Amino acid sequence: MLLEEVKERQNAILVGIGLPGQEKHEKLDNLSELSQLAATAGLEVKHKFIQERDRIHAAYFIGPGKVQELVTLLEELDAGIIIFDDDLSPAQIRNLEESLQAKVIDRSTLILDIFAKHARTRESKTQVELAQLQYFLPRLTRQWTHLSRQVGGIGTRGPGETQLETDRRLIRKRIEKLRKDLRQFDKQQNIRRQNRQDIFQVSLIGYTNVGKSTIMNLLSDAGVLVENQLFATLDSIVRRIQLNDNHEVLLGDTVGFIRKLPHHLVASFKSTLDEVREANLLLHVVDVHHAFYQKQMNTVMQILEELGAHQKPILIVFNKIDLLHDQSILQSLLNKYPDAVFLSARRHIGIESLKKKIIEFVERNFVKIRIKLDSQNQKFIHYLHSISHVLDMNYQDHLVEITIKCDTESAKKIRSAVENREKNYEVELIEEVPTP
Repeated sequence: MLLEEVKERQNAILVGIGLPGQEKHEKLDNLSELSQLAATAGLEVKHKFIQERDRIHAAYFIGPGKVQELVTLLEELDAGIIIFDDDLSPAQIRNLEESLQAKVIDRSTLILDIFAKHARTRESKTQVELAQLQYFLPRLTRQWTHLSRQVGGIGTRGPGETQLETDRRLIRKRIEKLRKDLRQFDKQQNIRRQNRQDIFQVSLIGYTNVGKSTIMNLLSDAGVLVENQLFATLDSIVRRIQLNDNHEVLLGDTVGFIRKLPHHLVASFKSTLDEVREANLLLHVVDVHHAFYQKQMNTVMQILEELGAHQKPILIVFNKIDLLHDQSILQSLLNKYPDAVFLSARRHIGIESLKKKIIEFVERNFVKIRIKLDSQNQKFIHYLHSISHVLDMNYQDHLVEITIKCDTESAKKIRSAVENREKNYEVELIEEVPTP
């Protein structure tokens, strides 16, 4: 892990900056989220503050006076790490560490560390390592400054520069290897997705720690890890769900989103996030009890736009309604989002309503088909029962007229089967109409 360097001194100080135009409650919430991230990484937050500034200081990000205050705080609180809520430049990190004589990391570094901590499968570990190396490659210079102070001489001239270039080459080589591995993972995932194209696919999306994994477990008994931590789930998990006797879907649980998600992390998790792109329906889970749930919803939609998935059908699922004390909030949301589902996954409230809503979306792609065939053709009749929902069967002499309802993929298979029917039997597709 990236933070193992400071494992003997786990006390941390959080630093945020308030620029003109930002609301005070937004700044406080941002720092509160950073505090959650720090706790997830195993750090104990001893102090946090926001410095109001007109603009970012080029050398230190915060003002030089605040840097001197931090020197005193580090000593008083026995803290060994300073975490900034924004990304810092390599020069800013170098300047701060020289002045503070403490480990300085930014928000992206912290998120990358948490992802590394929670990665379980070979694919997710590869994705995280690639994101880390891509993020730190341009920040590599400061890692080797100690070598440039070595005594020169034959065999030792320019050791800092030599080591730095060697390290860069090794990292670039490793990055290419990881990219190659991920391309292979991607091929394997594409094969799996192609095999699943004949079934309706649903993906759980949402801000991190809103309850997606709890919902996944309730619907599928998947046994997904559920913790009150950010990014507890990294690997995409897909399970077959039987909603009722006639409707079956594939349900996928994906990595949670968060504001300022590092760009390299999104790029590295492409194959995992492809589950979102391939889904027929997105369940956007929202923690309705969170003070800034609307901002979290906006963040999710921004990331979906980056992924090119923002135009997919989305069903909003407001979770944790049992924690709401002000019922007027619920009524307001009902008015604003009349098609949304309201539930408490923790208390198993509203799960059946969620299933019904998913079924409604599934049936939007359904068609009705009437087929007339020889009543002795039990093989074909059995096939229709296995691939569709039989609505009606009318027998006339030696013929039977069957009305079925099925999704568009099954309808294609039935049309193909009719075209290739056995010559000994009469099979006629009478009509096909979309379901109302």
